[in-house]
Amino acid sequence: MTFRRTIITSTAILALAACGRGNDASQANTTMTEVGGANAADAAPTAAGAAQSFANVAAASDAFEIETSRLALANGASAAVKSYANKMIEAHTASTAKLKTAAAAASPAVTPNPALNAEQQQKLDQLKTLNGAAFDRAYKAEQTAGHQQTLDALKAYAATGDAAPLMTFAADTVPVVTAHLNMAKALKV
Repeated sequence: MTFRRTIITSTAILALAACGRGNDASQANTTMTEVGGANAADAAPTAAGAAQSFANVAAASDAFEIETSRLALANGASAAVKSYANKMIEAHTASTAKLKTAAAAASPAVTPNPALNAEQQQKLDQLKTLNGAAFDRAYKAEQTAGHQQTLDALKAYAATGDAAPLMTFAADTVPVVTAHLNMAKALKV
């Protein structure tokens, strides 16, 4: 729920900024903190504002997908789950590199913070307690939910973002995440 609130709050902030209101970064960060959706890096006042927030959400999403997929290689039972996990590790490692390049090209440049939010950390910790078929079912559910949340964030930022390189990254990443979401939904566990 926290991750979804962060996305919704970020989208609302971006929409306000697009209308010429709510351009004060400290006001936007205060709003995010009050909702409870921001981690410490998101709450720090910066000139980058929404760009930094988006970069942090995208970086944390990649980190979550990589960590849960590494866990799938160790705790999963299904060959299909392990194959999907390998694809996610490769794809999200590449996505992280592209995100860093786009973030560095933003003006002002931002540095993505890959720290998991509390909800992601809780889900990762829960997955660590599971093995075999129970792990496979939970992993599929988390991959489906996580990719849907990421897709929503990418679409929102691509449409209303404030840094062209990150907007391009978001738009270019939408088809990839859509494919990952469809693959997760189709996993037979």
